[in-house]
Amino acid sequence: MPLNIPNALTWARIAMIPVFVGLFYLPESWMPIATKNLVATVIFVAAAVTDWFDGYLARALGQTSAFGAFLDPVADKLMVAAALILLVQLGRVDALIAVVIIGREITISALREWMARVGQSASVAVAYVGKLKTTAQMVAIPMLLFDASLYGFDLRLAGEVLIYVAAALTLWSMGYYLRRAMPLLRETEE
Repeated sequence: MPLNIPNALTWARIAMIPVFVGLFYLPESWMPIATKNLVATVIFVAAAVTDWFDGYLARALGQTSAFGAFLDPVADKLMVAAALILLVQLGRVDALIAVVIIGREITISALREWMARVGQSASVAVAYVGKLKTTAQMVAIPMLLFDASLYGFDLRLAGEVLIYVAAALTLWSMGYYLRRAMPLLRETEE
């Protein structure tokens, strides 16, 4: 496992998850909910920015590695799953939405792993609809974490709308990837 700046940033994202979740277990007397919401939002946004930044640095510094390529999406999925589960517990996201998004991530990760094993990983490379899904959820989640209005704009309502958009795009992108893999899946059954 090469320890370089991009991988260190990825590990830092993973290390932020217990802090991110743990905030909401602190007593109200230590930290009021509005402060917890703000700190959790800042941590989530920092993780999202760090995700972009570690990929940029890996390419710019020539520090790409197979381990980094494996760890980066794992860190992303762990942070998103933790955020969604937390939002369900806080009553800000319906459990069905969380199941759809997390279930899709597990399904597509397994599909990509299998496709890589049979030498067909290009068939399930990230598509535009997948990028739209990621953008929608990465904007919706901080809005739902913040859970308040900002300059008169109801972030909670906007986040609720966007998380439903993200769930719809999640199903669409899963269908897209499964259709791309279907010919190979049929070949292996025969």
